[in-house]
Amino acid sequence: MKVLSAAEMHACDRATTEHFGLPSIELMRNASAAVASFALNQFPRIQSATILCGRGNNGGDGMMTARLLDAAGVAVTVLLLGDPEELKGDAAEAWRELKTTFCHVAVIRGPADLNHHAGALQAGLIVDAVLGTGFKPPMRGLPLTALEWIKASTAPILAIDLPSGWPADDTHGTTTDPVFPADAVITFTAPKPAHLFGQLTRRWHQPIVVAQIGSPEEAIASELNLHWAGSAHRLIEQPRPFDSNKGKFGHVFVVGGSFGSAGGKAGAPAMTSISAMRAGAGLVTAAVPEPALPSISSYAPELMTWPLKANGAGQASPENLDPATLAAMTKGMTVLAIGPGLGQSGDTARFCIGLLEATTMPAVIDADGLNILAQHPETLSGLSRNGRSIVLTPHPGEMARLAGISTQDVQADRLAVARAFAAKHHVILVLKGVRTLVAHPDGPVAINTTGNPAMAKGGSGDLLTGIIAGLLAQYPDQPSHAVEAAVYLHGLAADLAVRTMDEHTLLATDSLPHFSAAFRFRSRARNGYVWLQGLPAESTPPKPSHEAAE
Repeated sequence: MKVLSAAEMHACDRATTEHFGLPSIELMRNASAAVASFALNQFPRIQSATILCGRGNNGGDGMMTARLLDAAGVAVTVLLLGDPEELKGDAAEAWRELKTTFCHVAVIRGPADLNHHAGALQAGLIVDAVLGTGFKPPMRGLPLTALEWIKASTAPILAIDLPSGWPADDTHGTTTDPVFPADAVITFTAPKPAHLFGQLTRRWHQPIVVAQIGSPEEAIASELNLHWAGSAHRLIEQPRPFDSNKGKFGHVFVVGGSFGSAGGKAGAPAMTSISAMRAGAGLVTAAVPEPALPSISSYAPELMTWPLKANGAGQASPENLDPATLAAMTKGMTVLAIGPGLGQSGDTARFCIGLLEATTMPAVIDADGLNILAQHPETLSGLSRNGRSIVLTPHPGEMARLAGISTQDVQADRLAVARAFAAKHHVILVLKGVRTLVAHPDGPVAINTTGNPAMAKGGSGDLLTGIIAGLLAQYPDQPSHAVEAAVYLHGLAADLAVRTMDEHTLLATDSLPHFSAAFRFRSRARNGYVWLQGLPAESTPPKPSHEAAE
């Protein structure tokens, strides 16, 4: 799913009307039908609604939504912010049609007028149809007054297109400008940058959805080179062939771990390996320093192992690069996942760099592997020779070390940093964090919208490395889609897991039992909406029996 700027969205609407023959008023009718249907499904118990309308087309969407909610038996109050004589085009037509309904309609000409409608704050739902995609900050006048007014309400707020005050083209997570709060957001045709980057809702799990309203695919054009990572989920939606066997789904070679007198990290490669198996890889072998082997072997009987020669600190030794050993160790392997728990000693760094340079299979590099590469920048660009897929999965601190800049610089413009680094080094870069980015060497960037604060735990990155490697093993000819799908599924599994657990108590491995549900999930719900954020009601787990009885 492409991401469109505000100007590109306007051009799409215009092309839909001028070149494909769908009148703009019909686009508005379709949009309002989508809003009303979503409101009734998302807030099924509402008996009353207050709709705040601006004077533009966003307000027109709100007025037409009011008519449909009124027809559905909801008691609707419409507050128009401004003089109705100033309404133009489709918004003016929506106003004329609104006056034929049973809705309570009031015109707000000045700040004092809102004081006469305190009862409207007690509605079961407030719909924000004040400012839309064309808004340019700062907010002023009646919209700003209305923002202060609704703060006295405890009702959920549904934003049409965007929460009023959010710049559509903003790629930052938050804004310092005044914006309307939102508990759900519905937009149309395609997301704008703010829908994917912005923290538009009060809670991370509240819905942001896209509804199709009639624009054909040919009209949806963008030069932003941005898209939604969730679209790659379709890669794993086709059933496997009837004549499948393990040899058809790749062999992941996980290299990591350490175990010595100073401590160790044996769990990291184990989590990566199990994640790769759960993601569908045909075979997985974990290569770990020999002292860590008993611990790794105990995690899953399906997991194969390879003992690496270790140095005195219990980390992988460069002795493993002996040509005969190397050939035996990597025979039949199709994807390399290296770094989890590996350590960063001089010996281990030489082994890591040597293994990467001696192999030609696709590689996913994480954790200590990234920190080793940061110390050997001359190695990085050469790894992607001959079209080899190299995937790096840094968190912001690791990204800063790789790029030679500060973490603050990374976070200040994550999109530009990721895009530039991927292009310079010819790698697929997964920049982790809120709204993980997947930047490709030829320029496109995918934005992921799954995941939640419960994932801020050790081990989350190890699972991600495994699911990326597992999908690369199965779809070697589609590395871009495989990586995007893996990032989306990783966050989605955690979103599903946390619905039955508290955000504080969720462990990284608690997501593993939810991989199956994540693979089976379809972001396009039965009503046709695509869920960028949040989960549709039908994906909610059954309530315990005592709650169901209530």
